[in-house]
Amino acid sequence: MGKIFEIIDDNLKAWIDAQPMWFVATAPLDDDGHVNVSPRGHDSFSVLSDHRVAWVDYTGSGVETIAHIRENGRVCVMFASFDSRPRIVRLHGKGSVSLPGDAAFETVVALHPTSPSTRAVITVDVSRISDSCGWGVPVMDKIGERELIRLHAEKKGEQGMVEYRAQKNMTSIDGLPGLPM
Repeated sequence: MGKIFEIIDDNLKAWIDAQPMWFVATAPLDDDGHVNVSPRGHDSFSVLSDHRVAWVDYTGSGVETIAHIRENGRVCVMFASFDSRPRIVRLHGKGSVSLPGDAAFETVVALHPTSPSTRAVITVDVSRISDSCGWGVPVMDKIGERELIRLHAEKKGEQGMVEYRAQKNMTSIDGLPGLPM
């Protein structure tokens, strides 16, 4: 049985900050809707307080995380250690979406390197923090970050990214509202 934490303390924050990859899971309310799990990386995640986290959300080919959070707020963020010490940490909570011009967006974006792919900031008020063994997670080495998301956005340019988001990020695969245009 894993451990339940009361808060994200300095030790847990340091461990989270050291993980190069993490996952976010969301789901719509509809029983026929699709559960979504997305891998994340880059310097995009922030522990804002002992019960609040946020990340810079980059433009992708879909908009499930944003659509699900806008619909019901339910989210689970999972970190897994891929180094020699196995560990999994899950942060459960209620999320919200902030767009350019919102104070929360500007605050979190300022904590991370600028990216032409930035489309939103997701903030999570964490209600449950747990860890488990992670014994089934393989040991792997990080070679580096992929630059494809930045290169894709730079090639498209600002107007091209607006058009891409209008085409790919307006609704989720289940027809839920995604990004407003």
